[in-house]
Amino acid sequence: MLPFLALAVVLAGIVVVLEAVSYAALERIPSVATEEFPEIDRELLGKFSSFDPELGWVPQPNQEKQKDTGDHLPGEELRTVVTYSTDEYGSRVCPAKDRDEDRAATAADEERSGGTANAGVTVSTYGDSYCFCREVNNDETFQHYMAQELDTHVANYGGGNYGLDQALMRLKRQYPDEPTDYVFVVVTASSIARILSVWKHYQEFGNILAVKPRYVLENGDLERIDSPVDEKEDLLDLESKADFLREYDFHYDHWFKPHYATFPYTTDFVDDAEKVRYALIEAGIEIEKRLEQPIPGIDFDGAQTQSVLRMEQPRVRYHERLFETHEPLFDALIAEFVDYADEQEFTPVFAMVQQLRYAKYEAEHGPIYGDLLDRLDERYDDLETIDMVEHLSPEDGDVESLYVERGEGGHYSPETNREIATVLADVVES
Repeated sequence: MLPFLALAVVLAGIVVVLEAVSYAALERIPSVATEEFPEIDRELLGKFSSFDPELGWVPQPNQEKQKDTGDHLPGEELRTVVTYSTDEYGSRVCPAKDRDEDRAATAADEERSGGTANAGVTVSTYGDSYCFCREVNNDETFQHYMAQELDTHVANYGGGNYGLDQALMRLKRQYPDEPTDYVFVVVTASSIARILSVWKHYQEFGNILAVKPRYVLENGDLERIDSPVDEKEDLLDLESKADFLREYDFHYDHWFKPHYATFPYTTDFVDDAEKVRYALIEAGIEIEKRLEQPIPGIDFDGAQTQSVLRMEQPRVRYHERLFETHEPLFDALIAEFVDYADEQEFTPVFAMVQQLRYAKYEAEHGPIYGDLLDRLDERYDDLETIDMVEHLSPEDGDVESLYVERGEGGHYSPETNREIATVLADVVES
């Protein structure tokens, strides 16, 4: 009897260890959710300097931040520390051309009165982190290069993780203070998911501070659902708002719950070879950090990037399905943009750019947004549309060459931003 009892104890111990190791590994895998309401402490809350009760978050004015994009290996000198600076408007600075305050204040009035402005056209841009141009310096953004080509200041109101909805909300709030002749909305295809989101954690696990407003369609009309978080302190008790978050965030049922790891965690961990591979890569990175030097012959950072891209493919296919099921909401937001342009008398331009995680999938299957741009062209005579994929030709078909070599999210490189600027400037010049 005793040997059996001892064996049972040993087996139980092995199970406990496996469960603990599996749970710890799953916690670090970006494609898995292990908690619905992770703790938000006051230290983390204090770092959330971009909180905004109306938009959820927004770049703050007169800020300068330096960001290590991770473009180095342990023990190496930093090779990419980028600087993000904003002006008094909360726009990212445009080193090529300062804002002409007199022109910004009078351009729209002159247009409406039938006059012709003495200075050149004015331009502003709104959108997500690809509009903000993360992972490059202030003088490497497409707005900077546009300003050089057009000899005019180009405002940059991009916001990290913004969808088309937040870009539109920020436009309506900002535009009266800074009217421009042209407004470019620049977003990625992930906007289709972002406009269905209220709490980013339900679709981007671990993004626990990002609570936002959204629009819903009621009898064909847009209805704004305000963020349930009025003050930053409210984020400390998001669980009390669980019913609201689950009701208005589409991804709770359709993405979060299917990817929520539950006991037994070992089965959740070992059922996917990519999860195991990612955990081993993470272990290698941790060893390099402890040794403070790279392990010869192994590029763990590059392997991690490739592993993440492979794990992202189900999300890309999920977003592709969302364009099939929720195009009416996306179209209604575009219609709102066009109507606002007509009301304020500026030229609206909508540009779709491509995230790295979509690039390889779309190279084989075509754009996940289908014929969206063609339909918008047919529907709106006053709207200029740009599918940036059609204008960027990577060397040897290597789409990864369009993006920063390493970093936090595969944003466009300075060279690609220069190409983008030429495409967007052509719209103004023509």
